[in-house]
Amino acid sequence: MTEAPISPLRRRMIEDMTMRKFAPRTQEGYIRAVKGFSAFLGASPDTAGFEDLRRYQLHLVSSHAGVPTINHTVTALRFLFTVTLRRPEAVARLPFIREPRRLPIVLSPEEVARLLDAAPGLKYKAALSVAYGAGLRAAEVASLKVADIDSTRMVIRVEQGKGGKSLPRRRPGTGT
Repeated sequence: MTEAPISPLRRRMIEDMTMRKFAPRTQEGYIRAVKGFSAFLGASPDTAGFEDLRRYQLHLVSSHAGVPTINHTVTALRFLFTVTLRRPEAVARLPFIREPRRLPIVLSPEEVARLLDAAPGLKYKAALSVAYGAGLRAAEVASLKVADIDSTRMVIRVEQGKGGKSLPRRRPGTGT
């Protein structure tokens, strides 16, 4: 099976993202966004100007694309025009869409107790307690080791969290 040929512009964009160590999924998302713009435009994206970009953003809004999708597309197009094409003036005034921040749902102490009581065993109860108390993601809890917990300083070390970042988190019940 042969692969479809890659255009020089796509190849250069992939090289630019690789040099900057973009994650593979980020690269796929950027390529998908630029491909969508190219399909909308009916031509290569390097022929586009600010008005074309603006029309595409209006098209995304009118087709009820989500705010994160629109902003991801704007970021991908900004990368393409600023880094790969070296035409920052084309995207300089392209706005991000603002979304009102929603407050997180905070469980009452009774609800937390019911959640922990519903855990089928001690291991699950401990995992849920740490996840909720320290604000960890499921993958971060799953990769925790005993060595990551510093009980003298009341800190949990998260190795390779979201985005490959490692950072300390306060243990639950420390007050900060």
